[in-house]
Amino acid sequence: MGDRETNHSEVTDFILVGFRVSAELHILLFLLFLLVYAMILLGNLGMMTIIMTDPRLNTPMYFFLGNLSFIDLFYSSVIAPKAMINFWSESKSISFTGCVTQFFLFALFIVTEGFLLAAMAYDRFIAICNPLLYSVQMSTGLCTQLVAGSYFCGCISSVLQTSMTFTLSFCASRAVDHFYCDIRPLHRISCSDLFIYKVVAFSLSAIIILPTVIVIIVSYMYILSTVLKIRSTEGRKKAFSTCSSHLGVVSVLYGAVFFMYLTPDRLPELSKVASLCYTLVTPMLNPLIYSLRNKDVKEAVKNILETKKYTFFQFYN
Repeated sequence: MGDRETNHSEVTDFILVGFRVSAELHILLFLLFLLVYAMILLGNLGMMTIIMTDPRLNTPMYFFLGNLSFIDLFYSSVIAPKAMINFWSESKSISFTGCVTQFFLFALFIVTEGFLLAAMAYDRFIAICNPLLYSVQMSTGLCTQLVAGSYFCGCISSVLQTSMTFTLSFCASRAVDHFYCDIRPLHRISCSDLFIYKVVAFSLSAIIILPTVIVIIVSYMYILSTVLKIRSTEGRKKAFSTCSSHLGVVSVLYGAVFFMYLTPDRLPELSKVASLCYTLVTPMLNPLIYSLRNKDVKEAVKNILETKKYTFFQFYN
């Protein structure tokens, strides 16, 4: 065993196997990735631009939403470009440093998003359950602290996960059976004893996931209790409409993550499909969910388009 073992320091690169499909399907997948990534760029950059330019969206909810778009944009950018390059690459290789960087950044942004969604749930709780104190309780300082805390927790988690993963020994193979550097595929090619690592990783995941899920569930229990006390149907509808977008985003992200990491690691191809949901589909859907179901965002888009139209006609008349 000692002769065969190759320590991580001797590994210079990995091979990202990607999807095991025919060459024709590779082209189709490339076009699909390209379309989805273009929509991610357009949707999230558009959402950030709208929030920054429209004074009416200068509220805590949209401050969080702007940060959510920023996170979605960057963690999808950590995955999608390299995956698209590998569709046309013969070697499909990624350097050891590149793999570490990709792993670190993805872990950073995905954990940050989980904490940010919890902060957004708390924001909705205050807005609906204590509307008269909303502007006082959700102050600029508190919102900044919640966002900074989300990034801090994401960074600490990412440092721990990355350091634990890349101190493993990789001797079985250099081939990572995935389209990006993820925990489970890297475990499969490690010849280290993973028992202690898995216990620590599970404990870390519990510390990350449980508080965020508890905050979201408790917030919505109070929200539901408050909304049911509203007598008018219109009032209930308005209250629920402010939460439906957030609930949709939470459901898509957590549903995909739970399916990916709580199911047995026996079907790598199914894992790749599941991971597409939170690496590409979720960042694509988030701007659509918030723009299609949000009156303020739709009004802001309408105003921007009317301004552009007016400027265009003024220029040519």
